[in-house]
Amino acid sequence: MREVNYNHRNTSRRRRRRRKKSHRMSPAHKVTALVSLIFILLFAAAVKFCLLPAITGSGMESYNAPPSSLISTEETKAASPAVTMDTLYSPCAILKELNSGDILASRNASERIYPASLTKIMTALLAIENTPDLDQPIGLPEELFSELYFRHASVAGFQPGESVKGRDLLYGILLPSGAECCLAFANAISGSEEAFTILMNRKAEELGMKNTRFANSTGLHEEGLYSTAEDIFLLLAYALGNEEFRKVFTTSRYTTSPSDIHPDGITFTSSMFQSLDSASVPGGEILGGKTGYTSEAGLCLASLALINDREYILVTAGAAGDHQTDPYHILDAQNIYGQLGRQAE
Repeated sequence: MREVNYNHRNTSRRRRRRRKKSHRMSPAHKVTALVSLIFILLFAAAVKFCLLPAITGSGMESYNAPPSSLISTEETKAASPAVTMDTLYSPCAILKELNSGDILASRNASERIYPASLTKIMTALLAIENTPDLDQPIGLPEELFSELYFRHASVAGFQPGESVKGRDLLYGILLPSGAECCLAFANAISGSEEAFTILMNRKAEELGMKNTRFANSTGLHEEGLYSTAEDIFLLLAYALGNEEFRKVFTTSRYTTSPSDIHPDGITFTSSMFQSLDSASVPGGEILGGKTGYTSEAGLCLASLALINDREYILVTAGAAGDHQTDPYHILDAQNIYGQLGRQAE
């Protein structure tokens, strides 16, 4: 009989058990393997993402917008024609569409300027907002005139001691740029020009005119009086929303009511329209404007035009020149509005 070696059998069984046990994965090893697998998957995804731009030909710029976005962009470009300000006489300027507020062109629009008689836009606006009845008479005391005469301020033609309707004073501010009309309203509303300027600066803050400070109601030069073309746009855009202001601003000629000193009234002509050969420009017309000038401010203009059924505001400031030179501020307006109109032809 063959002898069986039981010790050998037992040893073999023990070895097989150890081999099976060694193939079993401990919990710690399972966690380690899972983490490794996740890391490998994440790394593969990152590599794919980084290589994708190179495969498509460029970086993130290679993203193609959906057709609707492209159409919208094209429509926006069509609605905002390109305008160049390189040939302007005015060093500071801004052109915006009134309804949208879109900037079509600008040149040093946030640079500080002396606004000169563009200041009177604010004076006229506050006169309307703070005068309950513009048909009531307002007096022009004699003491209002002495400094105006001394500083050669522009006047509408009313006389010391005259009493006229507030409405006539309003036209006197915006058409011939009458400083005496500004002072009459300032005194009637606030008791003094100094107190009235507090209202002016409060309104400027309300409108977001962050780089503007008013020091008087007339725009006569003072170091503490300054603004920007951008801020003047904000002011005029707001003021044109007032029906009474818009009516006066877009008037070229107006005759006042009779008074004791002027029984036939006074006929005013807008200082801007007076300098225009024609209000017509390609595709439309210049509807109204307020001029300004001091030797420190140069020639300034804030104007409104209707071009191809859209309204635009152009503010220019600082053009070299004076009342004896060519009206460079007016020429700039004709230049810019002409560009707008010709682009639609």
